[in-house]
Amino acid sequence: MNGLVFDGRLTHRTDLPTPDPTPGEALVRVTVAGICRTDLEIVDGYMNFRGILGHEFVGTLITPTTSLKAGARVTGEINAACGTCPRCRSGRHRHCSERTVLGIAGRNGVFADYLVLPERNLHVVPDSIEDDDAVFVEPLAAAMRIAEQIPVTGRIAVFGDGRLGHLVAWSLRDAGGNVTVVGRHTDRLTALRADGLETAGADTTLSDRFPVTVDCTGTPDGFRSALEATEPTGTLVLKSTFHGSPPMDLAPVVIDEVTIVGSRCGRFEPALEALRDGRIPVGRLVEGSYPLERGVEAFEHARRTLKLLLRIG
Repeated sequence: MNGLVFDGRLTHRTDLPTPDPTPGEALVRVTVAGICRTDLEIVDGYMNFRGILGHEFVGTLITPTTSLKAGARVTGEINAACGTCPRCRSGRHRHCSERTVLGIAGRNGVFADYLVLPERNLHVVPDSIEDDDAVFVEPLAAAMRIAEQIPVTGRIAVFGDGRLGHLVAWSLRDAGGNVTVVGRHTDRLTALRADGLETAGADTTLSDRFPVTVDCTGTPDGFRSALEATEPTGTLVLKSTFHGSPPMDLAPVVIDEVTIVGSRCGRFEPALEALRDGRIPVGRLVEGSYPLERGVEAFEHARRTLKLLLRIG
């Protein structure tokens, strides 16, 4: 089996064993996968992961399940829960204390010919959603998670004009927010303005603070900027991860009584619905694709683009 493996350095391998699903798991042939910022952070040392990378995918089900036939086009939730711990029993499967996470923690990922996931993690992709759009189900679900956690009304500032910033801005607008995107890339901000969103340069002094801010930058500076832009008693949503533990001044959180909300994975059903209805223009983010065997090259390119895809099956 072909795969893109990180073992301290990133390599393409052709000698990997095809995974053998255990009871309750399913084997999926990967068709298209997306390179995420988290994948880039893992290569930089985040999570100390070793194995096959990747967690955004669409593919074909090889082994039938109790509810799906072989040949179904599927995508999958990345958290593989035990189903029996107190968190699972209370419905918090994404926070299972024994979970493995696809391509991130304890479970090989999707940058390979095949993957295995628990059957309950799989979702059928409607025929109306193209493969290149279906790859975005997982990150779009994560972006839409914010609206499940806090009220989305009034003015919201999204810091970061990368792929995650775009998805968060589009999804918050779709949920009813008045969104301003703060970023560093003139071309991206211009495109977002053409899409009807308010924008501001990262070096611009904002005229007013916001009741809600979202940090999608993945940088300490982005966190500080988002915190400075949050009005007293407002809410700051942390949406991105990054490698390292830089010092941060949290005194303003106390002084201004800011609520900080961590936000990670979301439900797939709303994301699939939004893509099916064409409400979120994810295709605009794709700036190229590579075959799996050129995956190492693709990773270097991905650091300079919004979104790159790997074509596998």
